[in-house]
Amino acid sequence: MELSPKARAEMDAHRRRYDELKAAGTGAAPRALPEPTAIDAAPIDPASIIMTETVPGGWYTTLLLKRGDTLRLVDVEGTGAAALLAWNAADTSERLNHADTMKIQWTARLQKGRVIFSDMGRVLLSITEDTSGAHDAIVGGSTAASSLQTYGPGAFRNTRDNFVQGALKLGLSRRDIAPCVTFFAPVSIADDAGAFAWDETSRKVGAFVDLRAELDLLVVVSAAPHPHDPAKSYAPGAIEIVRFRGPAVDEATDLCRTASAEAARGFENTATYLAV
Repeated sequence: MELSPKARAEMDAHRRRYDELKAAGTGAAPRALPEPTAIDAAPIDPASIIMTETVPGGWYTTLLLKRGDTLRLVDVEGTGAAALLAWNAADTSERLNHADTMKIQWTARLQKGRVIFSDMGRVLLSITEDTSGAHDAIVGGSTAASSLQTYGPGAFRNTRDNFVQGALKLGLSRRDIAPCVTFFAPVSIADDAGAFAWDETSRKVGAFVDLRAELDLLVVVSAAPHPHDPAKSYAPGAIEIVRFRGPAVDEATDLCRTASAEAARGFENTATYLAV
């Protein structure tokens, strides 16, 4: 759909204002982030592994992550999607906030060096390794309605229902479910009108992302298809989960802490909370 001259002028004005606020907020250019990790790089020391699990396509799992644990999500077949929600285990009113994760860091792109914020301005998870940089922080997960539209009638598991069941297992309820982030979902903005695009070429067999817990967390991971996955048959790939204890963090050189001023402030907020 072509924008009217008025709508185009308004969009341009919003863009200029966004750029002004971004410049004022950062004060300096953020660090350049590295290229995606090679799939055969970053091996896990077997002695550090706490548990492994394979979530079949369409299903879900729940986890308790301790601060300092790292969660590796692996797209086993190159056709999976890992939608994730997280809550502060000590106070579940604090939860993953996808909007603040984008706004605070001035980007919708989740990749190595970025962090995932809570609705309290604290860092819940750090992305310490990532083989693709092709993830979704905007669209959200599938629902019964989106599955019906894509696949027709049938008993097709979806992200929303998986989150409801996972939340109940964790002692939470529907009211605790917020918008999610989805890994291995290569969604981007295709044009000025805001249409979404899906880049199937970004999906790779064995792609992985490492998420380091910065607080004790309750987590639900759903392996149901993303609503923008163009596949018309219901055949979501499995997601392998490896929970391991990563090496000690050098705060002075840790990329996630130093990539931007906004991330540094988020870690300061987290440290202040932990010190109480």
